[in-house]
Amino acid sequence: MEAGVRLPKSFQAGKIGIVTVLYNSSDVLPDFFRALNAQTYSDFVVYAVDNASSDDSVDLCRQQGPRFVVMLNAANIGFASGTNQGILQALKDGSETILLLNNDVSFGPDFLQRLVEGRLCHQASMVAPLTYYHEKPNTIWAAGGMLQKAFGYRPVHLGMGQEDTGKFSTDRIIQFAPGSCILIERSVFAAIGLLDETYFMYWEDADFAVRALKEGLSMYLIPAAKLRHKVSSLAGLNSPFQRYYAVRNHALYIRKHCFGAGAKLLSAIYLSAYWLAGLRKRGPDPRIAVWREGWRLLESSSSSRPDEGIVS
Repeated sequence: MEAGVRLPKSFQAGKIGIVTVLYNSSDVLPDFFRALNAQTYSDFVVYAVDNASSDDSVDLCRQQGPRFVVMLNAANIGFASGTNQGILQALKDGSETILLLNNDVSFGPDFLQRLVEGRLCHQASMVAPLTYYHEKPNTIWAAGGMLQKAFGYRPVHLGMGQEDTGKFSTDRIIQFAPGSCILIERSVFAAIGLLDETYFMYWEDADFAVRALKEGLSMYLIPAAKLRHKVSSLAGLNSPFQRYYAVRNHALYIRKHCFGAGAKLLSAIYLSAYWLAGLRKRGPDPRIAVWREGWRLLESSSSSRPDEGIVS
């Protein structure tokens, strides 16, 4: 079980700490900067955590002025760890809410205002926008999501690939939102802790959502807040990197959140599917070894992050 973060005693009401992780992000940053600079809601600070970029991502962020706090890592420590660094600093600096936000996105001038108003309206622990594919302006990527408990809390994007016909035009309770954009009230981190760094990248958002769901925390879709996402612009859609972590972390996720016979049954189903795929290809499917690696992660390392001991 993840340890909760000890929060500072004081915070600034309304202040948003926007946490974004950089990794050779220079191609997508101009749109990101333009969107932030146009916001009607101005009480925010951006915490840009760089995971050893080899391009000019850091310099570009530093050029944005004092609203950007740039944090440097000597190596790529992963999305989850980098995000946690930003969260901790934002909390220490008195943010009331934390916005996890990818930098391969764009959004309109009222985006932050809509999220803030939506969270306050519902007194929600977390809120998420209606997200579209960047290159398909009226095609939904995620209208929030749900967690299918019978399938090992499998995360499902609602509306994915559908044209926006107004079906998701009203605020609604959701169980899951992709980590590309979630506004989180500070007390959530005290209740369930930070992102699980064992994942490195992928599935950490679903893991966070399951923990929040089990704790009874509320999450809402705020469709008036609209985000356009350049999906997998950095890791590459269906790249070897993405496939490896998607499979490895899925195994870790199932073992962590499903127990006993249920977890073993789900694991056997996936391994059988990979074995059959190998038969069709007349060679062993590499996903079998990757899945087993993920399954063993809970044995070889702790999936919990210790209390960070933030003090005022």
